[in-house]
Amino acid sequence: MAAPDQSGDVLWRPAPGQVERAQLTAFMRSASDRAGHPMADYATLWRWSIEHPEQFWPAVWDFCGVKASRRWDNVLEHGDRMPGANWFRGARLNFAENLLRQDEPERPALVWRDEDGARRVFTRAELYHEAARLAGALKRLGVDPGDRVAGFLPNCPEAVIAMLAAASLGATWSSCSPDFGIQGVLDRFGQIRPKVLFTADGYRYNGKRIDSVERIRGVLQELEGVERVVLVPFLDADPDVAALPHAVSWQDFLSDQSELEFAQLPFDHPLYILYSSGTTGVPKCIVHGAGGTLLQHLKEHRLHTDIGPEDTLFYFTTCGWMMWNWLVSGLATGATLVLYDGNPFHPGPEALWRMAEEEGITVFGTSAKYLAAVEKAGFAPREHFALESLRAVLSTGSPLMPASFDFVYRAVKADVQLASISGGTDIVSCFALGCPVLPVHRGELQCRGLGMAVEIFDDTGRSHTDEPGELVCTRPFPSMPVGFWNDPDGSKYRAAYFERFPGVWHHGDWARLTPHGGLLIYGRSDAVLNPGGVRIGTAEIYRQVEKLDEIVESLAIGQDWGGDQRIVLFVRLREGLSLDEDLAAKIRQVIRASTTPRHVPAKILQVHDIPRTLSGKIVELAVRNVVHGRPVKNTDALANPQALEEFRDRPELAGD
Repeated sequence: MAAPDQSGDVLWRPAPGQVERAQLTAFMRSASDRAGHPMADYATLWRWSIEHPEQFWPAVWDFCGVKASRRWDNVLEHGDRMPGANWFRGARLNFAENLLRQDEPERPALVWRDEDGARRVFTRAELYHEAARLAGALKRLGVDPGDRVAGFLPNCPEAVIAMLAAASLGATWSSCSPDFGIQGVLDRFGQIRPKVLFTADGYRYNGKRIDSVERIRGVLQELEGVERVVLVPFLDADPDVAALPHAVSWQDFLSDQSELEFAQLPFDHPLYILYSSGTTGVPKCIVHGAGGTLLQHLKEHRLHTDIGPEDTLFYFTTCGWMMWNWLVSGLATGATLVLYDGNPFHPGPEALWRMAEEEGITVFGTSAKYLAAVEKAGFAPREHFALESLRAVLSTGSPLMPASFDFVYRAVKADVQLASISGGTDIVSCFALGCPVLPVHRGELQCRGLGMAVEIFDDTGRSHTDEPGELVCTRPFPSMPVGFWNDPDGSKYRAAYFERFPGVWHHGDWARLTPHGGLLIYGRSDAVLNPGGVRIGTAEIYRQVEKLDEIVESLAIGQDWGGDQRIVLFVRLREGLSLDEDLAAKIRQVIRASTTPRHVPAKILQVHDIPRTLSGKIVELAVRNVVHGRPVKNTDALANPQALEEFRDRPELAGD
């Protein structure tokens, strides 16, 4: 492994041997043959990938060995339209067939762990067999292509098996995690009306058993169209199936089928329905196609993350976050996937790192907030675990602060590739991510994704470099949504991404391209602060404030004030501490010293909790609405909606 580079802001460089062995390097050679000129470096490859999509995406298809019963007639039709481009017309394939590869049937496909140390393993042959048995049962029930199959499940092997079985038939899969309340489930599944619902009798979290049966019963009282409920035993070996209408146990539902018949479907056949966070209203139901999801994930796993059959891939996620979908696609590379269910801090901050050591995890995926929390807990994984297999750490969910880069290289492992990645549920993939042949610069996402024409626009729609602006994508890509559910004319879809800059995907992130070809992301652009007309990303403040030992986490909003806007900073402190004038002055000083006077908040207030979505993202817009006395339309999308009350009617924020 390569040693960290201490020159300037470079924290890591790949060793020459790593570059030579990387799948990206092999792909560059094959791409050079297709293009008729050498791909000397990543920048050249990226430029070719966006200027010649009709060559690039077939090159990915062939290099990654996509299984299809029929190749395409045309790679790209209407490539000048966004939305409106059509990819790989005429191709026929099946998503599940590409994941259930049987090259080495006795290799582990899934390893499941929970917070209490329980462990289950499925080989590739066992995973195929279980998916076949479940697909037979679904087919017997009359599940056809286009029917919706939903999972209200913990992050368990049954969730993966159910998705694969549904996808093998051409059904469309949708899932959310079991910590959703009744209304949160109805806001999602109520729109798509699944024919089959997979659920569990409960789940475990932080050492507690949490029964789900009453909530499931409440959901089923209002959820129309469900013909069968399949109950997975999670808390008890023999849960009470009679407690739920249309219910049957997982084991009793399975068929005796031993082989899978993979439905061969168009490239854009609906595979997944994912949901927006829903913090500003009923969640949008985002429909993703099978081919685009597969091709994009293969590109990101194999070329950007260098994942192959010898890897063990882990991402800390629930079934309600798009990273679960991203993780499961790792099966197509031949890697072993590690699923973890429970509190990542139970019984302490060592939990996931112990698992990483025991399972030989090579690629460890998590969130920026998790890494910050481990550091705040004073835990240094390298002091307790060798982590010899670990070669890459991935982070997403929110911007990864430069201090967290320092923490990983100081306290986790010095010779690891740290890849901050960013994209979203909207594209079930990434706009910017890691690259195994490029250095890691402190605080930066390494590169724009291949095939992703990412630029930074100013307010007038002009592209610029090394200045903050709106993250956009100026050309079509295969993992763009098929559309939104119940949006027959596409008007909601166009309004979501294409109103701000017609014909250009506007993602809603406030970001900057760096001279290295990397990116800095400052947060959501609709949460950008605007004091005195100067736009400031909230992450610019967080990265300074959260350096302080006293601060656990923070949240900043812009409050309308005197015809302008002032910055209000809320801080959650270490247990037992209180915000006083000295600490407030210290916070202001560190912000002023490292940014500009305009970044310094007008008000700093202490809170006991920061509201966040069920996937762990802080909700600046919801707090801003509460502070301004506006309604928060969908608190069921929040993991801790009660936290909002501490922001309401604060006398410190009232007018004179």
